[in-house]
Amino acid sequence: QVQLVESGGGLVQAGGSLRLSCAASGRTFSRYAMGWFRQAPGKEREFVAAIVWTDGRTYYADSAKGRFTISRDNAKNTVDLQMNSLKPEDTAIYYCASSPRWGYPEKVYEYDYWGQGTQVTVSS
Repeated sequence: QVQLVESGGGLVQAGGSLRLSCAASGRTFSRYAMGWFRQAPGKEREFVAAIVWTDGRTYYADSAKGRFTISRDNAKNTVDLQMNSLKPEDTAIYYCASSPRWGYPEKVYEYDYWGQGTQVTVSS
């Protein structure tokens, strides 16, 4: 079992920044990657960014490249998502998730543990 708890969401104006954090506990040593997803009202959950626990490799959705940065702290078992230059279309519930799959897991089904989500609202 892996428990994930997100924090750091909130309301920000367009062009602003937010930093989300995900704290992992439980059998984290068996995990391969940690990811961030988001889901806007009426839309499907979509991949944002992910990082490999062991070597720190990162990969991003096109919508996040150049604006968002994912990072990890192995000692603290935390994964952060720094979001800059936020746009109204970034408004969504953001979820932290954990995957046991090797490679570049980007699909929802490739992640088997999820946090409860944190709301990010970007006003225009």
